[in-house]
Amino acid sequence: MTVAKRLIARILIPAALLLPTGCGNRLDYPEARKTEQVDIIHDIEVKDPYRWLEDTDSEETQKWIEAQNLLSSEYLASLPERDEIEARLSELWNYEKFGVPVRRGNRYFYSYNDGLSNQNVIRMQMDLEGEAKTILDPNTFSDDGTVALTSWKVSPDGKHMAYGISSGGSDWQEWKIRNLETGEDLRDHLKWIKFSTVSWKRDGSGFYYSGYGAPSGEDMMQDINQAQKVYFHGLDSSQEEDKLVFERPEFPEWLVRAEATHDGSMLILNISRGSSSNNAVFYKSLNRSNSRIVEFLLQFDARYNFVGKEGNRLLFQTDLEAPRGRLIEIDITDPARDNWKTLIPETEDTLETVRMIDDRFICTYLKDAASQLKIFTREGYLSKEIELPGLGSVGALSGGPDDSEAFYSFSSFITPPSIYRHEMGSESSELFRSPELDINPDQFETRQIFCTSKDGTRVPIFITAPKDIEMDNRNPALLYGYGGFNISQKPSFSASRMAWLEMGGVFVLANIRGGGEYGQDWHLAGTKLDKQNVFDDFIAASEWLIQNGYTSRNRLAIEGRSNGGLLVGAVINQRPDLYAAAVPHVGVMDMLRFHQFTIGWAWVSDYGSPDDPEEFQALYAYSPYHNLKEDTEYPATLITTADHDDRVVPLHSFKYAARMQEVQDGNDPVLIRIETRAGHGAGKPTSMRIEEAADVLAFIRYHCFE
Repeated sequence: MTVAKRLIARILIPAALLLPTGCGNRLDYPEARKTEQVDIIHDIEVKDPYRWLEDTDSEETQKWIEAQNLLSSEYLASLPERDEIEARLSELWNYEKFGVPVRRGNRYFYSYNDGLSNQNVIRMQMDLEGEAKTILDPNTFSDDGTVALTSWKVSPDGKHMAYGISSGGSDWQEWKIRNLETGEDLRDHLKWIKFSTVSWKRDGSGFYYSGYGAPSGEDMMQDINQAQKVYFHGLDSSQEEDKLVFERPEFPEWLVRAEATHDGSMLILNISRGSSSNNAVFYKSLNRSNSRIVEFLLQFDARYNFVGKEGNRLLFQTDLEAPRGRLIEIDITDPARDNWKTLIPETEDTLETVRMIDDRFICTYLKDAASQLKIFTREGYLSKEIELPGLGSVGALSGGPDDSEAFYSFSSFITPPSIYRHEMGSESSELFRSPELDINPDQFETRQIFCTSKDGTRVPIFITAPKDIEMDNRNPALLYGYGGFNISQKPSFSASRMAWLEMGGVFVLANIRGGGEYGQDWHLAGTKLDKQNVFDDFIAASEWLIQNGYTSRNRLAIEGRSNGGLLVGAVINQRPDLYAAAVPHVGVMDMLRFHQFTIGWAWVSDYGSPDDPEEFQALYAYSPYHNLKEDTEYPATLITTADHDDRVVPLHSFKYAARMQEVQDGNDPVLIRIETRAGHGAGKPTSMRIEEAADVLAFIRYHCFE
């Protein structure tokens, strides 16, 4: 009998016979000292009794972390079928994972994982049918897999590769350069780089990157990150020799990304203010030494994603006067707005990405949150739509102006990513790489429905379930959401979700406001003073599932990560009666102090600022930490965070967990799982991912199956 079949069979055992240690009675939570800390904000007294937990490295906090991890590890280890769930997850995770190939010079480069390796390796092939050679193996960086490859970029001639690494999940990166002829690293070693990739100069002599000065505070994990600068680094040199290209110390909130144009003649500077999608664009000629920087698009009035350059014309994907996106062309010799030309106009579907490949534009669109792939002529006429395998999402897309082929990935809720190759002059794509995995996707089906939110807004929901599902309100269901920062949630494959489906569960993805599924208007409708719309949409999706027989309050779990962790925290505060279990991962839980740590200040564009009286009122009304109430029965809650998360610093989850454990009036557990040597999620080794997923699934399964 397979692990999957054993899981399904064991679910039928009465839950009372499988109680883990401590279940059925209120847990004895670790002591958390309460203080009389009160802040006066806009004449309002705001209590913060667990402020001391913000000092992550203090002896008192460390003892609290140790005690919390002991409690949660004992509880999670005692859950029924936890070990079998981990075994099945290991089987489901164990398939070949291919990245989308990128051609540089006469070589192809892509990421690869044989299945259960902690980190992906980088491979190179001389041609598509040739032998693959591993040119970088991050699994050798550390014994436990916690030193990860964050990004990599091959020079235009294919001779060198710059690559970034991070330790323990930190956003801080160090960059090195590998000679692909010899396989050896050069002496180059760059530090204090964050929120940056690199852009090679056309001749391969070096690259542009964005960096910061070394942190000067006592705690570099929590210090505010501001005043980003752009540098040029020449091959085989020290970082001290790097040339400062751009800085604006009078605008410390500017985040700057540099990109050299394909023809090597110009450097494009994309400037954003925090996490806002609206940006400015400057440029600098690379044909003349000491050329001045031209402040080109200054208004921060829309999103301008640089697509390419043709002579004196710059091409941008923008949402200016087109909330769902269009492609425009601007002649830099005659840049007046009246002279801007629309190449691809806005449509009812959301334009996600545009790439110049061969003599065409290849574009990804979202139609009700599912992907479309279309090709346009250089004049902007639709040439063809590439047929995709089904209801799913296009992931990475590669190719450039000198290429005659494009590569893209495609996945769905029940099929892992496959890589496709499209010859630009052909009518269809050919399958390039496809993983083999021991699952039967024919057992499940995905459908899309639309629920109605509190204010009448139509909200799409993807539901993946067994084909023979009975609508008797007895199905365990897991609802996932995000709802922020213009980030779209699309159909995608997950080993943990597949394990949940094999147990007999229903997986649901809600495309709530705040994301980018329907363009900028949809995004803005879930920000600042309208953030409550995000929670209302998610609650409406929950109620729809119950009203239509998919599940019940006693079988419904919710999950979200980062901004989605905030979503889960806010929703269970507002509707604790609606859920059996909740899992907020690395959530933003203190909405009155989020802007005082690392990159948190940049989120003001989405959340609003506690320093603004009106926006403070909105934030205070839903802040998860501040809205936990005494004498309330909250659902079983598993909070997850990491001790090295320097994006959403762990103090958010620490304070939230301490307060929730204090006020929990029911017997359902409130646990916090604190990963060590880990960060916000990127680069986490496979072994850690599987262990966490097993804990989460076992927790949800126990509290949602009766």
